Amino acid sequence: MSENTAGGVRETVDAIYRAESRRVFATLIRLLGDFDVAEEALHEAFRAALEQWPREGIPANPRAWLVSAGRFKAIDGIRRSARFDPLDEDAEDIAGADDSTSWASDEIEDDRLRLIFTCCHPALQPDAQVALTLREVCGLTTEEIAHAFLTAAPTLAQRIVRAKGKIRDAKISYRVPAQAELPERLESVLRVIYLVFNEGYAASAGATLTRHDLSGEAIRLARLLVDLLPEPEALGLLALMLLHESRRAARASATGDLILLEDQDRALWNREMIAEGTALVERALSSRRIGPYTLQAAISAVHAGAANAAATDWAQIVALYGLLAQAEPSPVVELNRAVAVAMRDGPESGLELIDAILARGELADYRLAHAARADLCRRLGRTAEARAAYERALALTRGEPERRFLERRLAELGSRKIST
Repeated sequence: MSENTAGGVRETVDAIYRAESRRVFATLIRLLGDFDVAEEALHEAFRAALEQWPREGIPANPRAWLVSAGRFKAIDGIRRSARFDPLDEDAEDIAGADDSTSWASDEIEDDRLRLIFTCCHPALQPDAQVALTLREVCGLTTEEIAHAFLTAAPTLAQRIVRAKGKIRDAKISYRVPAQAELPERLESVLRVIYLVFNEGYAASAGATLTRHDLSGEAIRLARLLVDLLPEPEALGLLALMLLHESRRAARASATGDLILLEDQDRALWNREMIAEGTALVERALSSRRIGPYTLQAAISAVHAGAANAAATDWAQIVALYGLLAQAEPSPVVELNRAVAVAMRDGPESGLELIDAILARGELADYRLAHAARADLCRRLGRTAEARAAYERALALTRGEPERRFLERRLAELGSRKIST
């Protein structure tokens, strides 16, 4: 079938939509200055392609054609509306713009970076940053995002609407931050990407341990960011996610039950991801601008490089956690270091550190702190304390695979099954 027949063109347009629509959309936002106007223009452009390309042929540069067509359709619509209602200042600027502009591929790629920084602007609430990024940069539907984060679709839709309104009303600039602003603004972008990944890698609730669609989107976003802005911490975050994701196939049994790192079949680990992640870690470390994501990735690389659990270099991991605690102090980092200390020096040493953290109260409702304490008590034969800590962790857990794991641990201690 010729690619210029109606069927051939539709197949081509569908393929271009999958590959290029978010690039076209990002440029239309810059040109039109409004998310909703740009979304409508995007659909109008692809509709025009289905009508015109069978007659005129597929253009040499489909992406630029679509940008031009979408912009023209939007301007035409704004000018027609002006016959009935007065235009606001922004609409007047769009309607009066020069129609003869052309766009180069590198400029369109820059637009994708502008869009990421706009969606992750610190003026927006963190949950709105995540929702807007997934919707506008990744192209997920409102229903898909709501399902992923266990939020009602109308609630999620309102969150996105409010975020767009905030960008419009506050006149947030659609641009890549200046060099002086970049560290702070990049941190916000990286945090959003990592939040998306974490929800996919270890789902906070629900029947499954992981959500591959979300972790995959986060990795895709990080790759895009590294391609457009190869800062060391962007490299470090991509490395960290790849090294974590490399273990996906080994993290759960065929029945969906959780398998701890020490018990995983390392033959199932994805060696290509490990090689890529390790190379990215080395590249980020060589920059001498070492941040928290790079340090976490370095820790994951140590795990990935061990042939088996017994061969893990726990002394190096403890040292890296020490550096991480200096770079980004937090009780969770302290907890992870305590677990590493337990593996290096024995459970008594780790338990002493965890008890000190819990005594401060900061992790009183953090399930993994109680699970870690339970495990160390179990290894020390302190059964009553282990049972109490497992029960506390179980009460705080919403994910079904984790619940089943904790219930199995309680059963092994001779406890009756706890119903919560």
